[in-house]
Amino acid sequence: MPDIEIVTLDRIDLKVESWSWPFAMERRAEIDRYFAEFQRKRSGVWNGRALMMNRYAIAGGVLRGTCFETDYASLCAWRHWQFPDANVYNVFAAAALQSADGAYLIGEMAADTAAAGLIYFPCGTPEPFDIGADGAVDLAGNLHRELREETGLDIGALNEASGWTFVRDGGYVALLKYVMARQSAQELRDRIMAFLAGEARPEFVDIRIVRSAGDFHPLMPPFVTGFLEHAWAK
Repeated sequence: MPDIEIVTLDRIDLKVESWSWPFAMERRAEIDRYFAEFQRKRSGVWNGRALMMNRYAIAGGVLRGTCFETDYASLCAWRHWQFPDANVYNVFAAAALQSADGAYLIGEMAADTAAAGLIYFPCGTPEPFDIGADGAVDLAGNLHRELREETGLDIGALNEASGWTFVRDGGYVALLKYVMARQSAQELRDRIMAFLAGEARPEFVDIRIVRSAGDFHPLMPPFVTGFLEHAWAK
C-alpha cells in the first residue's frame, strides 16, 4: 500500500481561479499526440474541459483550496506520465455507496472509458458545469450527478452523510462521501445491474460487493482500499 493521507472533513471550500497551467502549454504537441492515440484505444473518451486543484490546506476540519480549468487531454497525459508536475492534483468527489447490511458496492469501469477495468466508487472529475455563481466548486452536485449517471440511483433515496473523507494518493485527491441505501447489498446490486443493462453505453460493466479486505482486487486503486481500511478501523 503506497503512503496515503486520510483526513476526516466537516466541509470543503474549493474556489476556481483563472490560471494557465505551464505543463499544458509547454508540452502541448506531446499531449495532443498522446491523446489522439488514447482516443483510438478508448472510444468513449473525448477532450472536454475539467477542473484540477493547484493549492489546498486543511485546518479545523475544513479543506480550502483553489482549482483551475484545463483540457481533459492534458489531465490524462499528466496522469499517464506519472504526475510530472507535482504541484497540481486530480481532485474528484466519490460516493462511498453502502448497503443497509453494511457492504460497500464498487463498480468496474467499461472498456471504452478512460479508467477501463479499474474498480472504484461512482465518481467523476469536476467540470466547469460544477462552478457556482460565486466561483465555488459544487462537489456535492457533481457527486449526485455522477452517482445517478453511473448507477441510476437518486441521492434523494439515499441517506447522505454530512461530512467528507479526504484521501490523497500522490497526485490523486479523492473526496469521499458516505451514502447509505435502504436495500441489502444483493438487492442494491440487482437494481444497479438492471439499470446498466438498459444503458446503451454504461460506464460500469459490473458491480462488486465488498465486505472485507478479502474482497479487494488488484484493480482497486489505493484511494479505494485505503478508504475502506480506514472506514473499517473506526
